[in-house]
Amino acid sequence: MTARDDRLFHPDFSTDPYWWQAWRPSPGRGARDVPARTDVALIGGGLTSLNAALELARAGVSCVVLEAREFGSGASTRNGGGVSGGINIGKGLGGRKGETDEALRQAMIADAAQALDHLESLIAREGIDCDYERSGRFAGAFTPAHHRAQARQCELLNAHARAEARLLPRARVREEMASDFYYGGMIVERSGKLHPAKFYGGLLDAAARAGAVLVADAPVTHVARDGGGWRLTTPRGALFAEKVFVGTNGYTGAVTPTLRRRTIPVASHMIATEELDPALAASLIPKGRFLSETKRVLCYYRLSPDGRRVLFGGRPRFTQVAPETSARLLHELMVERFPQLAGVRVAHNWMGNLAFAFDQLPHMGEQDGLYYAMCCNGSGVAMLGWLGQQSARKMIGGTNRQNAFDGRPFETLPLYDGRPWFLPIVGAWYRHLDRREREAAAREAP
Repeated sequence: MTARDDRLFHPDFSTDPYWWQAWRPSPGRGARDVPARTDVALIGGGLTSLNAALELARAGVSCVVLEAREFGSGASTRNGGGVSGGINIGKGLGGRKGETDEALRQAMIADAAQALDHLESLIAREGIDCDYERSGRFAGAFTPAHHRAQARQCELLNAHARAEARLLPRARVREEMASDFYYGGMIVERSGKLHPAKFYGGLLDAAARAGAVLVADAPVTHVARDGGGWRLTTPRGALFAEKVFVGTNGYTGAVTPTLRRRTIPVASHMIATEELDPALAASLIPKGRFLSETKRVLCYYRLSPDGRRVLFGGRPRFTQVAPETSARLLHELMVERFPQLAGVRVAHNWMGNLAFAFDQLPHMGEQDGLYYAMCCNGSGVAMLGWLGQQSARKMIGGTNRQNAFDGRPFETLPLYDGRPWFLPIVGAWYRHLDRREREAAAREAP
């Protein structure tokens, strides 16, 4: 383990997510026993399954959510809290036969825009106190070429996602952040941020109020056909269900091997700084937006809801590493963007698993009789919830239109079994490409 540098780490340094100070997973939440039967069993207790369970329960369909650990222990309470609709869709489109990439991209952006509508209506309807605000997003251009490409992205987002997007030239970046790091950027007004742990806690309570049965510490160890339904085995009992939904995303395991072979779990890491001088904190991101960027191995960051800390996330490594290592790497990346934070210490460092698909697109559908929704590629706070809701409507026949993410080819690679041994190689290659493009950009526009 890397030695801890007292100049970098606050004396009260914690590996718990900063978010857990307001709401944290705890033993005892949920039912004590697995019921004998239900209409729908949902594997995984994250945002996807809870949204699906809430929709099912509100429609009068009995459902049981089986969470392997404590509710809220996974990535649903560990992310950066940025929410959007359609901003990052369409990076790896292949297109069906007879369907152009552009037509598919437009359909996906239009459907993804509904994710933000769903999230905002959910928060309002259920009265969830989660510090939500439609603050907008600034996406910094890592190179001049990236900034030129953002012009087309603005057109697509405005045409199909009501995004209120616009370009910002390099000379005006300091209107959005106290830094000269980016070559311009894109502002998307139809975007926001929330407190992910408080949002999750409110959603958990809403699902319970609606009648969903929530069972913690119930990892599913076996799923098999049983007559016209399914038999699920857990250490806390067996369950018969008419239908099964899988919402495990970056934690998809061996119990659903077909889906595991189609998901790539990627570790995303975050730090929270110690409390900053109020004037310094207020100067960093003056409009309070959520910030991201266009590089391959991207970073994302924001101020804490109380405006007193910087919360900085990214993928300095695509796999789990020691907290001392990921905190140091993220701190270096943060200081690249905000040199004025060089002497600021890290108070929290944590990580969670997100999931990529090989085509870098979200997916929902049915595989071997199992319903699923997953792989939002790091942009899932709103999107995964909407796909969960859409999946529930599909299971109960409550939708009359197939959305653009439903039933698309969900590919894998030969010999891939769900254990991404190649991630360190891919990460190193992406970092090399980012570095090479940045160096070329510096020569082009010093």
